Amino acid sequence: MNPLAEKPTPWRACVLTLFPEMFPGPLGVSLAGQGLADGLWSLETVDIRDFASDKHRSVDDAPFGGGPGMVMRPDVVDAAIGSVREKTENLPFVYLSPRGRPLDQGRVRELVEGPGVVALCGRFEGLDQRVLDAHELEEISLGDFVLSGGEPAALALIDACVRLLPGIVGSEESLADESFERGLLEYPHYTRPQVWRDRPVPEVLVSGHHEKINAWRRAEAERITKERRPDLWRRYEKRAG
Repeated sequence: MNPLAEKPTPWRACVLTLFPEMFPGPLGVSLAGQGLADGLWSLETVDIRDFASDKHRSVDDAPFGGGPGMVMRPDVVDAAIGSVREKTENLPFVYLSPRGRPLDQGRVRELVEGPGVVALCGRFEGLDQRVLDAHELEEISLGDFVLSGGEPAALALIDACVRLLPGIVGSEESLADESFERGLLEYPHYTRPQVWRDRPVPEVLVSGHHEKINAWRRAEAERITKERRPDLWRRYEKRAG
C-alpha cells in the first residue's frame, strides 16, 4: 500500500442552527463519538444568529397575515445557507420539518452513500417559505409529531446515517437483521439468564439448530410487523408476491 496515498474524505455533517451548543451532544459519545474522534466522519455547526444584521441579532419576525408565534427571517437564513453553499456544494440540504416526507431507512442509506448532509434546523413557527422555494430544500420529518425545534431531529438523522458508515459498528451482520433493512421489523432478542422471573427463553433458540432458529426469527419478524405496522406488512407482501 502506498503510504502517501490520499485518505478517503470522511462523511460530512453540517448543521445550521440557533443552538450550536446542542452539538455534538449524543453524537459525541459511544460509537458515533468514537467514529468522530477517529475521523470516520466530521461535524460542523453554523450559528444562524451570526448572520443577523442588527445589534440584537434578531432572526425572527411576526408572520404576515397575523397569527401566533414568530417566523424565521428569510434574509438571515439565506445568508447562513449561502455561507456554507460553496464549501458544501456537493452535499444535499435538508430542512427538518413535521410537514416533510417521513424519514425511512432507504433515504438514510441514500444519504450515507453520498458525501454527507447539511441539516437546517427550524425554530418558532418555522421558516419563511421563500427560503425553502429559493434553495429547493428537501423537507424531512421524523414522524407525525412536533418538536420544539429541528435540532433533536437533526441529531436523530445524523445518528441514523453515521451508524451505517464503515468502521462505526463492529459487525455489519448486526446491521443486516435490524428493523426496516429487509422490509420487516426486527425479531425479539434474548440473553442470559435462560429463565428469568419464570419466563424461559424460547426453546428453539437454545436448540443449536440454526435453520430452525432462522425460521423462527423470520416468523417472529413477520408476526410483529403484521401486528404493529400493517403499512410495512402490505409493502413487504407486495414485494414478496
